[in-house]
Amino acid sequence: MNFEYLKGCLVMKKEKYIYPATFSFDNDGISVEFPDLPGCLTCGNNEDEALKMAKDALGLHLYGMERDHDTIPSPSSLKEMKTESNQAVILVDVWMPVVRDQIENRAIKKTLTIPKWLNDIAENNKVNFSQVLQSALKDHLGVNRHSN
Repeated sequence: MNFEYLKGCLVMKKEKYIYPATFSFDNDGISVEFPDLPGCLTCGNNEDEALKMAKDALGLHLYGMERDHDTIPSPSSLKEMKTESNQAVILVDVWMPVVRDQIENRAIKKTLTIPKWLNDIAENNKVNFSQVLQSALKDHLGVNRHSN
């Protein structure tokens, strides 16, 4: 389970969410929206791509809501969903530990400046600058988190 402190209280983050999505089929592709999550929209050229994009959109949207400490609404019941003739309701699930890990461990590019002589020695010794910087930052900050 994933826990986080929010305003002095221990809050449990859910590991899995399942939301109904409305898939609208048109000549130029499939648009997807999550009625319970305004602004969570995506599309795809075919059903497989639309479902993959829906999972990605749902995960990113929910991650942003968690990060911003927004209230995450309960999903609507399928029987409450209304569709038009070109639409279908699909349940989309997302496993949040994977989403959180991918977002929090993505590489971030940093530009830094070092003296030329130090760069020359490091390059001659085939130093991996990113690895050394990560290690030094972890030591400096006293953290051992995400040590991939």
